[in-house]
Amino acid sequence: MTNYAAICPVSSERVNEKVARANALMSVLIILAFLITQNIFFALFLMVDFYLRTINSAKYSLIAMASSKLLKLMDVEPGFINAGPKIFAARIGWLLITVSVVSFLAGFVDFALITASVLGLFCFLEAAFGFCLACKLYPFLYKHFYKES
Repeated sequence: MTNYAAICPVSSERVNEKVARANALMSVLIILAFLITQNIFFALFLMVDFYLRTINSAKYSLIAMASSKLLKLMDVEPGFINAGPKIFAARIGWLLITVSVVSFLAGFVDFALITASVLGLFCFLEAAFGFCLACKLYPFLYKHFYKES
């Protein structure tokens, strides 16, 4: 039996949604840099950063650290939400950027750029409108697939 908790994390932790939106904005900027320059190091950086957020180690994520510091400097009030959907969203982001990196390194540059663009669109929606597609999918997947062990 598949353990869907690995896909849809259950979390008692809370994260600052405003930091998540700032993370998304910074991700958009890095993706744009990758799309414009086609320098793989932008995508590799993002892949590592998403991975850190995927394993719930955001304290080591340079993007998350920068977002937190920036919002603190701007004196933005935090808004806490359940961490589970955001971890799931980070996993989707990591998957997309990893596919993009592997495709790029394999010589499928157009596919890599399209995949990165899709991730960029998802990040833009989160940053600009607070719309997280993966977070919308999370409750459906959790409800229909998560089984208590």
